[in-house]
Amino acid sequence: MREAHPLERAVGIDSYVSDADGVGGRLRVAPEDFRVRELELDSLNVRPPDAPTGDFPNLVLRVTLRGWDTNDFAGRLSDELGASRERVSWAGTKDKHAVTTQLFTVNGGDAADVPEVPNADIEVVGRLGRTLDFGDLAGNGFRIRVRDPETPDNAAAVTDALTEFGGREGRVGVPNFFGHQRFGSIRPITHTVGLHVVRGEWREAVLAYCGGPTEDEPEETQAGRAVVDEEAASADPDWHRALDRIPGYLGYERGMLHRLAEDGAETDEDWRNALESVPSNLQRLFVNAAQSYAFNRMLSERRDRGLPFDEPVEGDVVCFADRDAPGGLELPDVSRLQTATGRRVDVMSRHIERGRAFVTAPLVGTDTELAEGEQGDIERAVLDDLDLEPGDFDLPGNFRSTGTRRAILVRTDLDVERESGDDDADTDAAGGADDLVFDFALPHGSYATAVMREYLKAGPLDL
Repeated sequence: MREAHPLERAVGIDSYVSDADGVGGRLRVAPEDFRVRELELDSLNVRPPDAPTGDFPNLVLRVTLRGWDTNDFAGRLSDELGASRERVSWAGTKDKHAVTTQLFTVNGGDAADVPEVPNADIEVVGRLGRTLDFGDLAGNGFRIRVRDPETPDNAAAVTDALTEFGGREGRVGVPNFFGHQRFGSIRPITHTVGLHVVRGEWREAVLAYCGGPTEDEPEETQAGRAVVDEEAASADPDWHRALDRIPGYLGYERGMLHRLAEDGAETDEDWRNALESVPSNLQRLFVNAAQSYAFNRMLSERRDRGLPFDEPVEGDVVCFADRDAPGGLELPDVSRLQTATGRRVDVMSRHIERGRAFVTAPLVGTDTELAEGEQGDIERAVLDDLDLEPGDFDLPGNFRSTGTRRAILVRTDLDVERESGDDDADTDAAGGADDLVFDFALPHGSYATAVMREYLKAGPLDL
């Protein structure tokens, strides 16, 4: 197996499926090079715009954004409407360096009040009786341009390898790894913080987030983190000094250090209080990243042992497909689980071959039941190596997680074409006749980088 990039190995991804060299080239030269469109659940049941607001109080908007962070756009939209930010909801956070199309709901919104926002095309779709929740979508369709590939013909060999791995004619398959961005693109330490949290190491968690400079950060940032490390190693730490040296744009780090400086750093409760200065979604992300890291490790170990991803072995936990998925999208429903034992192994194999079921691995939490057989051995070995067990996730506040399971394989119809540059891209970024354009769709929660890394064989910072 071809070894993964060092930064990928640091987050539990050990290898590639395909041994072929990458196509080379450049991604994300212009936002139009990375297009994402949400795929809606069949059961969403949006009513017409003139539906009664009493029964359907939420205005549904389909918005195409260019160069907007989802959170920032939601804030701008609420400001333009004169509404509370809490009244705007969406199903998935999208990449800023892209052209993205997604749904938003505005609680109490009126179609007549929809504003014009720069670099945003806003369409009124209808009304819903509830707000959109995070993850309230089937998946995402991607159209990704690779500019100026050095060896575009290599794409065919990669596709052949991924089709064989997926085990279904006409569809490519890749391990359903969590992408590098889950852990922090420039400084992938989110899972490190989370592992400390789950082990109850609150001091180590704060210092892992605030200290530990990395060479890809600005010099001012590196210098500030170095001071944090100096004070942490001191017999009499001066957290005011550390706070003074951390740049103003590192708001979360400054919030933690401010609490240490003002409230003290004598007990575990003091350190936990400092960590809880960050927003609740980031607190949850720390633990989610630790779960994701363990999951990636389990998938890498399964590959190392030569176990299949496209069929179960004795003891695997299998989930079934979601009936609300739009046509052609293989969407796992992890609320419907069954252990493959005895004759069920062959039955589950046939379901998986047809896209009706999926082998899973755990995102470990308090309610996790591990697999049996060799996959169970893998899950227990990874958790033992990380000094974790399901009960460790019974944590205070936003850090607690019950866990779930996740499909280990993601498959998709994938089309690769040679194409010239987009007319609507920046003039100085116009592509050539040999640009490669990739079209595919993935279920929600799966990463386009899990596919594109196979074709580019580039480091995660270039994906």
